[in-house]
Amino acid sequence: MSRVIGVIGAGSWATALAVLLAKKGCSVKMWARRSALADEINTTRANSSYLPGVAVPPNIEVTVDQERVFWGAEAVIFGVPSHAFRETVRNTLPFFTRDAVFINTAKGIEETSLCRLSAAFAEEAGPEMLERYVILSGPSHAEEVGRELPTAVVAASQRAESAEQVQDLFMGERFRVYTNPDLAGVELGGALKNIIALGTGIAEGLGFGDNAKAALMTRGMAEITRLGITLGANPLTFAGLAGVGDLIVTCTSIHSRNRRAGIAIGEGSSPEEALARVKMVVEGVRTTRAVYQLSSRCTVEMPITDQIYKVLFEGLSPETAVNNLMNRGRTREMEEVARMTVKVLTNI
Repeated sequence: MSRVIGVIGAGSWATALAVLLAKKGCSVKMWARRSALADEINTTRANSSYLPGVAVPPNIEVTVDQERVFWGAEAVIFGVPSHAFRETVRNTLPFFTRDAVFINTAKGIEETSLCRLSAAFAEEAGPEMLERYVILSGPSHAEEVGRELPTAVVAASQRAESAEQVQDLFMGERFRVYTNPDLAGVELGGALKNIIALGTGIAEGLGFGDNAKAALMTRGMAEITRLGITLGANPLTFAGLAGVGDLIVTCTSIHSRNRRAGIAIGEGSSPEEALARVKMVVEGVRTTRAVYQLSSRCTVEMPITDQIYKVLFEGLSPETAVNNLMNRGRTREMEEVARMTVKVLTNI
């Protein structure tokens, strides 16, 4: 008897994961918000709107009935944008089953509460349910996973058995899964790298070279690590797939929506025009607003995030933002590393 898996969402990443599991022999039930999309996928066996060129296997059934997705499912994947995650959990909570594992693939910080998505899940489902909550993150574009190109990701949970269950579910010849107990670090790495990808995209749109992009990525990782340590993450997580790995792919790939939006802004488009050009959710925009507030609340210095926020929401020109970053006061790189190390050791 095949394993039954539910997928909430029918965007590019949700579809890619559904296809991956279906090819492993699972019976997949996927929820689409629009009946027209569900009908298209069921009829044509393709999701041309979100994952063109990838065939949808016959053992994927698409429905607009959320309850049906949960029937008999040993695991349910939430493949919705971060801003819709809490509401989706709340709406589907009556269908939760006793033994299912819940896998979140969204990468963001909730704007209203400034909390990580695991906290939103716990508030809606109950803190005891966190044992069955797993975040799947890492450098993993749907376009490549759908084409079965080699990919490695991280499954993180506060309960090792849940992470290992997800590892076993997804592991294959072209899809490798590592586990990590640092739920905070994996969530923050996945969310904050989108801000830096907007910045590297803006630099590219301005016509800057590899030097500028490398500097933004490196100093961006310093910002991510500073906030992560303050919020209880293990700094070693940011040296792994959910940290530097995801940062690299999001800042450099043609598939990256955040990079593409940043390029458009650097070329002169307004943020609104840039989002219209990308045509899909650009998580980094909402995350920038949330992290700008969060860093202020936590008194964590995040100069790149500050300047990107001002470009997105205060009308600052990208050129001025670059000048502001380049003309900041002098500092010593290794002293900053030492300060972060001391902070980590103090909290052990």
